[in-house]
Amino acid sequence: MKIGLISDTHGFLDPKVFDYFKDCDEVWHAGDIGEGPILKELESFKPFKAVFGNIDTRNIQIKYPEDLWFECEGLTFWMTHIGGAPPAYKPRIKKALKERIPDVFICGHSHILRVKRDPAYNNMLYVNPGAAGNHGFHQMKTMIRFDISRGEITNMEVIELGKRGLIKS
Repeated sequence: MKIGLISDTHGFLDPKVFDYFKDCDEVWHAGDIGEGPILKELESFKPFKAVFGNIDTRNIQIKYPEDLWFECEGLTFWMTHIGGAPPAYKPRIKKALKERIPDVFICGHSHILRVKRDPAYNNMLYVNPGAAGNHGFHQMKTMIRFDISRGEITNMEVIELGKRGLIKS
């Protein structure tokens, strides 16, 4: 399976997302989706998984969970919006990791692109795709594309969508 991973769009969806994710089997969104047509556009584009973020409205919170655990191609994934980063996970995340460790932990929120293994948790792969929207302190809009096959993640690519634009009122 080919996956397109995005986060922190904050209501802005760069049209280039559709070009970069055209060959993806699914698109996953790690929260802070935002208002406007973005959700409908992503849901109608490809099979879609998402979690809500701290800026998402009640309508999005009703439709998508805070935590999404799922299996894909032999790997266990946990996606949430606010997770912290190794080794400084948020207390809620640390508590959950004592009970169950996924193969891959995906979060957003920080707007900081980061992919690394965490040896403290069975070498769990930590993935934060950064921020693809215009709102926030990040300079470059980023997202990630990767393949999953037979329990392995391969061909992971960081995609830069260009510099963050200013939001016009």
